[in-house]
Amino acid sequence: MEHRLLGGSGFKVPVLALGTATFGGTPRFSAWGSVGIPEATRLIDLCLEAGLTMFDSADMYSDGQAETVLGGAIKGRRDRVIVSTKATFRFGPGPNDVGSSRHHLIRACEESLRRLGTDYIDLYQLHGFDPLTPVEEALGTLDDLVRAGKVRYIGCSNFSGWHLMKSLAVSERRNLARHVAHQAFYSLVGRDYEWELMPLALDQKVGAVVWSPLGMGRLGGRMRRGQPLPEVTRLRDPGTQPYLPPVEDEMVYRIVDVLDAIVAETGRTLPQVAINWVLQRPTVATVIIGARDEKQLRENLGAAGWALTPEQMARLDAVSAKPQPYPYWHQAQFERQKQALG
Repeated sequence: MEHRLLGGSGFKVPVLALGTATFGGTPRFSAWGSVGIPEATRLIDLCLEAGLTMFDSADMYSDGQAETVLGGAIKGRRDRVIVSTKATFRFGPGPNDVGSSRHHLIRACEESLRRLGTDYIDLYQLHGFDPLTPVEEALGTLDDLVRAGKVRYIGCSNFSGWHLMKSLAVSERRNLARHVAHQAFYSLVGRDYEWELMPLALDQKVGAVVWSPLGMGRLGGRMRRGQPLPEVTRLRDPGTQPYLPPVEDEMVYRIVDVLDAIVAETGRTLPQVAINWVLQRPTVATVIIGARDEKQLRENLGAAGWALTPEQMARLDAVSAKPQPYPYWHQAQFERQKQALG
């Protein structure tokens, strides 16, 4: 499997990573999956055979169970895998059981290490921006974790452009560990990442770790014009619906029509084509795929190792394009802006 440098670091990651939100399966995450240690062990076996060595989790996934399952599945082969996880979101009822304060991050990291059964985390990410904690406090804490050897690299997730740029500026000014990765939503049905975050990532050398390249299941092949949604899907789950990216159904159908045509041309599956489009976009270091079972994993692994043609990419670009807000539509007229983005 192809490997790419993670942002401006010297650390290489495989172009596909396995997300573990399907591991565990507490009621809040049951619509995502309920993979236990035996099933997870088998999935990781298949990943390693294919050259996928990176596994992404978060403390909040199934209230910690996802990390516990991942830790059990990689036991005895920690040196063969890359582990990334996240903290910031609420993990407990107390007033300090949430956020990016020194109090919460140190405790969250220690507990993740325990659940994962390891003494270090390769990539530790802030799951979201905490506006109540000074950026200096959050980054100082992450820097301490790096210096202590408990974390190798740091990143963030779901930041806006100014959140990320302010963080990078603080790291530079205070000589602190720097975000080398931004875990962001990016998909044919959600291209907002391109407006501010992609130019920033190109300029500052921050690698994109893409979550939900299939648009929270919309491009999995089961959402089609004139057909009802399946009974079991994240699109129906009340716990997931508030977090679904806003996309009009008609836009999904138009994108699926073009994907179907390219599927016929390439002999690939619809999810494989959709993920491959993301893999060819600027700044993308790795794309997180999910899997409830072996069949789904094998299909998603088939998204790597080949490439859509420039003409096929252009067709997908065109059908998934949305009007840009100001000032991005104005900036797009400038020829040097186009050159910078390739």
